[in-house]
Amino acid sequence: MDSLTQIALGSAVAVATMGRRTAVWKSALWGAVAGTLPDLDALIDHGDAVLNMVLHRGESHALFYLTLFAPLMAWLVSRLHGEAALFKRWWLALWLVLITHPLLDAMTVYGTQLLLPFTNHPYGVGSVFIIDPGYTVPLLIGVGMALAASSRVGFKANALGLLLSSAYLVWSVLAQQHVAQVARESLRQQGIEVNQLLVTPAPFNTVLWRLVAVGSTSYHEGHHSLLDDSAEIHWRQYDRGTDIAQRHADVEGLRRIAAFSHGFYKVDERHGRLFVTDLRMGQEPSYVFRFDLGSVAERANGGRAAHLVGERGDLRAGLTWIWRRMWGERLTPPGVSVH
Repeated sequence: MDSLTQIALGSAVAVATMGRRTAVWKSALWGAVAGTLPDLDALIDHGDAVLNMVLHRGESHALFYLTLFAPLMAWLVSRLHGEAALFKRWWLALWLVLITHPLLDAMTVYGTQLLLPFTNHPYGVGSVFIIDPGYTVPLLIGVGMALAASSRVGFKANALGLLLSSAYLVWSVLAQQHVAQVARESLRQQGIEVNQLLVTPAPFNTVLWRLVAVGSTSYHEGHHSLLDDSAEIHWRQYDRGTDIAQRHADVEGLRRIAAFSHGFYKVDERHGRLFVTDLRMGQEPSYVFRFDLGSVAERANGGRAAHLVGERGDLRAGLTWIWRRMWGERLTPPGVSVH
C-alpha cells in the first residue's frame, strides 16, 4: 500500500497496543516509523529495472526477519524514552506494526515475499488497490482523534478506525470472489477458454473491477461494476506474444517477470527490441511495469540492464472513466480502439 496508509496503520496499531501505558504521541510516532521502515528497500537500486521490481517487498517484508528485528527496535525505543519497564509492551506493539505492513501489502496484487528465507513466492490477494481511501480514511480519523481528543474517546475512535478498515478488507475479498464467479460464468457462456483469471479492483475503489483472463496464446480484458445492471461482460482480446516468449525463453528478465507475475504477462518485439509487460498493474493500452529488455546483439555482448518504459496514461481521462464506469455506465476504457 501507499506510504500514508502504512503510516496510518502503524500508528493505529501502536496506539491500540500501548494504550495509556505511554503518551499517545509516542506510540503514534513510533508506529508511523515502524510502519514506514519496510518500504525503505525501494531506495535500493539493483542496477536493473526488472530486479528493482521483483526484489522489492523482499527481505524487508519477510515476517521472519521483521520478527527478529522487533525486539531490537523495542529495546532502542523503550530506553530512548526511559521506559525500560515497558520493553515487552513496546516489543509487542512494534512487532504488530512491522508484520501488519507486509500483511496489508499482500492484499494488493503486486506480490509480497512474506515467507523469506523459506520461499521467495510473491503473495498477492489483489482485493485492494495500492491506494484506497475506503481503507485509509478510517485509520487517519481514528489516529487523529486519539491524538486530539480525551484518552477514552480517542482510544475508542482509534479502535473503531482499525475495525472499519479491517472490515473493509474483508468486504474487498468477498466482492472479489463474487466478481470472479461472474467473470467465470461470462467466459463460459461466451465460449472463451482460459487458463488463469485475475480479478483486481480499479484504482481507489472496490466497486469497479478489472478482469484479465489468460489463455495459451492470448488474453482477454474486461470490467465489471457491482452496480452494473447485468452480469454481461465485454471481453477484449489481445495477443500474448507466446511465440516470441518461446524464442527468448533464456532471457533472464523475461523469466523473472513471468514468474513474479504468476503468468500474467505479455511479450512483444519492436524494431528488434524485446519488451515484456506485467499485465496485473494498469490496463490496455497503458501499463506501469513494461520493460525494454534490449536487442539480441545487446544481450549477446555482455548483457544489458532492463529499462522501465511503462506509462500511466491520461490521469484525468482515466479518473473520469473510472467514476462513470463504476456507476454502471458502459464505456470503452480510454485509449482502447473500438472495433
